[in-house]
Order: sequence, then structure tokens, then C-alpha cells
Amino acid sequence: MKVLNQHQRKIGLSAATVGVLIDSLASENDLLWPVSSWPKMKFEKPLAISAKGGHGSIRYFVETYLRGKSIGFRFMGPSGFHGFHRFDVIPDSNNTCCLQHTLEMNASGLALIAWPLIYRPLHDALIEDALATAQLNLQISPKIVGWSY
Repeated sequence: MKVLNQHQRKIGLSAATVGVLIDSLASENDLLWPVSSWPKMKFEKPLAISAKGGHGSIRYFVETYLRGKSIGFRFMGPSGFHGFHRFDVIPDSNNTCCLQHTLEMNASGLALIAWPLIYRPLHDALIEDALATAQLNLQISPKIVGWSY
């Protein structure tokens, strides 16, 4: 089953300002990941291409990383997750940008059932919390999106 899942926020700040959030992922001062309510994103070494880690039972490694612009993670688990997820800062006109998260994968085996029933609602809630965390850390009133079930 092909899965494409995207979440984004338009942010009235420069891409360079927002890009700092990506670079803070999994650090002691993580400005993007909602560490107060979700398992922390952790890696075996500092954020860099090939760093292995994840959050909770979701395992991945850093496949692409452009400081201040984007970071992409290739899934290693759970079983049946074949694809990636990524954060991108996309510059707009007038010195504003969009902070976007994309998950793209082919689900197989038990993931055909687990993705829509368990993982997707949790994923959507986590990413919406991450985008709200980003807004708070940028001194912007967060857009709160209710969890989907």
C-alpha cells in the first residue's frame, strides 16, 4: 500500500531562521520535536548522514541532511515500513517559508493494517505537535490541530 502523508505550516519568518529548528533535532535543546509529550528522537551519534536512531519503536537512519534546509530519514523498522520521512524548510516569497514534514512509504505485511489503525493517527498527532512546538519556539502562536482517530 502506497502512503503519502504531509503536514506543513506557513511561517512568516526567513528560511534561515526556521532552518535552525531542523539542526536542533535530537539535541539537548531540541526546538522541533515535541519531547514533552512524545518519545525523544535519539541517535547513536550527532545528527549527520548515516546516524542511526529513531523515536520509540520507530527506527531509521539519517539518509540526507542539508543543514538549515532539510533532513531525511530512511525507515529501518517497524517491519513493513519501506520508505522515508523528512522535514523540509521551503522558502516562499517575501522572506517567509513553509516548514513541511513528508512521510512516503510502501506498507506491507502487518503494516497494511497497523499503519491506518495505529501508526497513522499517532504519527499525525506527533507531527502536528512538532509543528506547534516549532511555532512556539519561534515566538508564534501555535496552530493547534485536533488529533485524528
